[in-house]
Amino acid sequence: MFKLIAIYKIPNDKDAFQKHYDEVHTPLVKKVPGLKEVRLNKVFGTPRGESDLHLIAELCFENKDAWKTAMKSEENMAAGKDLMGFAKEVVSIHFAEEVKA
Repeated sequence: MFKLIAIYKIPNDKDAFQKHYDEVHTPLVKKVPGLKEVRLNKVFGTPRGESDLHLIAELCFENKDAWKTAMKSEENMAAGKDLMGFAKEVVSIHFAEEVKA
């Protein structure tokens, strides 16, 4: 499985961020062709206490070809444009291939 992983630091206004994420951004993301699953992970701490992270999102694709097609799609470009409009300062994007342990 190939993934786009978005790691979000804690935003200044968590409520406004989460509202936009849930009501605007997630519906855009779900339109991306070939998207198999969206996994959202709300970060609540570390072994040492608090974390500077708010959310980790995993966009899952069946294989590398599906991932490549999705990354080039108009729907992904629209989601990316939205992302840069509301989360540019708090997000980092990573690409990964899931492997078995």
